[in-house]
This record gives sequence, C-alpha cells and structure tokens, in this order.
Amino acid sequence: MNVFWFIPTHGDSRYLGTSQGARAANYDYFRQIAVAADTLGYEGVLLPTGRSCEDAWVVASSLIPATKRLKFLVAIRPGLSSPGLSARMASTFDRLSNGRLLINVVTGGDPTELAGDGVFHDHDTRYEITDEFLTIWRGLLEQSHENGAFDFDGKHLQSQGGKVLYPPVQKQHPPLWFGGSSAAAHDIAAKHIDTYLTWGEPPEDVEKKLADIRRRAQDEGRDIKFGIRLHVIVRETEQEAWADADKLISKLDDETIRRAQASFAKMDSEGQRRMAALHGGRRDKLEVYPHLWAGVGLVRGGAGTALVGNPEQVAGLMKQYAELGVDTFILSGYPHLEESYRFAELVFPLLPRQQREQASGPLSGPFGEVIGTSELPRASAS
Repeated sequence: MNVFWFIPTHGDSRYLGTSQGARAANYDYFRQIAVAADTLGYEGVLLPTGRSCEDAWVVASSLIPATKRLKFLVAIRPGLSSPGLSARMASTFDRLSNGRLLINVVTGGDPTELAGDGVFHDHDTRYEITDEFLTIWRGLLEQSHENGAFDFDGKHLQSQGGKVLYPPVQKQHPPLWFGGSSAAAHDIAAKHIDTYLTWGEPPEDVEKKLADIRRRAQDEGRDIKFGIRLHVIVRETEQEAWADADKLISKLDDETIRRAQASFAKMDSEGQRRMAALHGGRRDKLEVYPHLWAGVGLVRGGAGTALVGNPEQVAGLMKQYAELGVDTFILSGYPHLEESYRFAELVFPLLPRQQREQASGPLSGPFGEVIGTSELPRASAS
C-alpha cells in the first residue's frame, strides 16, 4: 500500500461548519503538515484545487525545499489553462523537485465555479476538451525527451510545432491521476490515466466502478492502477473513534447542512451526486458501510466519507479496498497535523507497506522518552 496525506489549503478545524476550533490556513501551517508527512513516511500529499483553496501549484512549489522525499499530487485544469503552459509548469516542477511531481487531472464539476473562471461548456464537452488537452500535454512532454515538436489539430484544441525544451525528470512524463464517475470520465481514464482515483464509496460500489474502468483500459491496450480518497478518524478504541466522529459535526446546524446540500445539487458531477446519495443530507444514516461514515459529506464537497474505528478496524477496511485492486490511499483528518501523526502511529504498523527510513535519516537515539534518565522505553509489539 502507498499512503498519502493532504495539505488543507482551504482551511482546517476541529469542527466542521464553524470557525470554532479553526486554524489559519497559512504557509507555516502547510509547511508543518508537509514536513510531518515527509518525516512520518507518507508517500506524498494531495493539494486540492478550486476557488475555495490557495493555488495548488504555488503552495506545492513553496514546499519543495521544506521536504526531502515527499511527492506532490497537483492539479492541472483542462479548459482553464493551455496544455502547453501546463506541460512547461509540470516539467519545471518535476526538475526542481527531482522527480517528485504527480499530476491530478481535474475537469471540474461545478458549473457555477467554472463560469466564474470563464468556462461555459457543458459536462460532456468539458470531457472532450480534457481528452484533447491530455493528448497534447502528453505529446509535448514525450517529445521533449527527443527535443521534438508536437502537432495536433482537434475539435477544441490545437498545437502547431509545440515544444517543451526542458524535459521532466520522469519519463515519459509525470504520472497522470484522475477521478470521475461518469461514462465520459471512465473513457478518459482508460485512454490517458496512470492511476484512477475514486472517492470512498462502499466496497461493492467501488468494485463495480473499478471493473468498468479496468475493462475499458484493456480495450485501449493499457493497464491502470487505482487509488481511493478518504478521511480517517482512528482512535485506540472504537468507542473513542465514533465519539470523535460525532464531535466533528457537533457544531453543525440543519440550516448549514441544507445550504451545503443545495450547493452540491447544482453541480453536474456524477461523483458528487453519488457522495450526496450516501446520506441524503440526513444525520441518522451516516454509517453507510461498517466503519465507513458519510458525515464529512454533509458540508464538504468532494470526498465525503471517513474510515472510523480502532486501528485494526480501519486497517481491515483498507485491506478490503486493496483486495479490489486499490493500492494507493489518500487520507486526511481533522485537524490534519495531529491526525497525520495519529494515523501513522496507530495504523502504519498494521499495513503491508514498504518501510523506508525517515526523511531525516535513521534514528540516532532511542525511540520514545527515556525512563528515569537511564532506561530505554520498552519496544511496542508492532
């Protein structure tokens, strides 16, 4: 398993839907989380995109010198920028970070937000543009290793003699990640994407989705990897975990939930529709599968489900997803700094992961606090 964490560039808090317990979304805080994730052994971090967030490329770039091995999953937005500009940005980032860039392809599913950015295409047209965008983007970076040019004449996008003069470290290009639940999105994944990401639906629903994409990819003569995006509330006991899940939404009032759900209903995202359908805006049916809780989705767009339970229960559900073919888990928790430590301490030892040295190098002293100025702490069973 590969485990990623999350940089909360749209804010962080101990409670959803209120400023109580909130903390400033600033560089110092983002850096703390990135350094923690790097030191603890997370494979990488996801940075969100959209008008509710600080710009992902600027933030990720600022975190390159603060980290050593951490990979950055950063979004490109077909329709908002040109494929040529996006390819040059990706190549530069990959070179400056020595190959630590992963690309998250985000077509977008909120027509209101997209209109504010000057994009007025309908759902299927946006995916047509994404297809052409990725054809050009990939072609430019693949040709960059040979100092070649790339031409393309599409319905929506064109490239005449396009070049990227400074090739990325990763050949042929930084890996492409992507999530989408519509048929048009599945076609994009099959044709272009290295790792398909799903939000945290019950395993039987994830299994059907992955089987469809796997079949389409095989028709294209391609193999594809799979990842899943989830929140996590893990505690030493199951009772503590569920109590903290309830606490996370304890400041939410019904009007806040209603407004959030009304906003989501205006979107044309099939994935968002599936997230909302898990709970229907109701507080009384939030455990949608054993240890899979939809409470976050009452007010948060996008990924709205969390793994909830003790370490063995959380690891057990992760292994269920892994049996379906999921090998990457992108996780987050509130607040993100503390929960990055909690998950690593409680769950990492239970997962089939390739252990690596901490980013700061091998431990040079005892692990834990020395007892009585002379005795080393007893090693844990894990």
